[in-house]
Amino acid sequence: MAEQRRNQRPSRDGGRAGRPDSGKPQGRGSTSSGTPRSSERSTERSKKWTPGSDSAPKSGDRRGPKRDDRPARSGDRPARSGDRLARSGDRAGRKSDWKRPSDSQADRTKEQALYDGPELPAEITGAELDRAITAQLKGLPEKLAQRVARHLAAAGALIDEDPETAYQHTLAARARAPRLAVVREASGEAAYAAGHYAEALAELRAAKRMNGATAYLPIMADCHRALGQPAQALKLAKSPSVPNFSPEAKAEMTIVEAGARRDLGQLDAALRTLELAPLQSKSRAPWVVRLRYAYADTLETAGRLSDALTWFHRTYGIDSEQITDAAERAEALEKRLEQS
Repeated sequence: MAEQRRNQRPSRDGGRAGRPDSGKPQGRGSTSSGTPRSSERSTERSKKWTPGSDSAPKSGDRRGPKRDDRPARSGDRPARSGDRLARSGDRAGRKSDWKRPSDSQADRTKEQALYDGPELPAEITGAELDRAITAQLKGLPEKLAQRVARHLAAAGALIDEDPETAYQHTLAARARAPRLAVVREASGEAAYAAGHYAEALAELRAAKRMNGATAYLPIMADCHRALGQPAQALKLAKSPSVPNFSPEAKAEMTIVEAGARRDLGQLDAALRTLELAPLQSKSRAPWVVRLRYAYADTLETAGRLSDALTWFHRTYGIDSEQITDAAERAEALEKRLEQS
């Protein structure tokens, strides 16, 4: 499976003003004038502080007015008995009130659900992946790498029988490691298998930008076909890297190119494209089976029924894994020929 990947604190105004210039710090028992604080307290208690009065606290006077004597500010709400948590003991007693009851917990957002992904089977450990894939995950923190590996392994196990769930696993991996090509590649392949062609095209393009690989081109070209863009598929089919593809990848691109020609109504060009491929190969590999099947199907579409029947039989003869329905197509075509 595939694709690499892929991260303030406001200053506070109004710091405390400096202390009055006084040479040395004053002792706890005296004021700046040297008068004992105890003798002043009775006088201060009898005075009620008001804005602008001489008894207003000066900058740096830590004592300030009593809380009850502080003037109300605009927007202040009146103090009420029991309005605030009194002391740390009360706070500790109310800690349990902070958590919302389970029956009123908010549902997880779409992004959170995507990040979590489907439930991972206990038997999936991530060790199922090829070493080349796990090597690309080594740059991640250990626990993160293991989680991504498990999602990729789960996707690989499900892609044939449940491609949609496999795709969701790759999305969970992508949410954690969006900058790894192997993760984006896996996401693209799973999206393609699940029929999400636009998403598959975007993911494989991202993977190609990251690692420069061209092996994705046949799938990308087929995505263009599925999206009604056969001309774009043909452009990819003519990419300079295609002649250097492996036989299997080259056969896949040939099939897509012929399909794009058919989409454009160019049946003769589609047949010529397939006839240049190794249809007569003695190999029984799946790519040969697929080439022959595509040729037989195009012949039938072009109205060359006898030739199509021949190639359906040739396809069925090497399709030991039954990856096509060549046998059924041959039987149906024989009936048509008998009735004509």
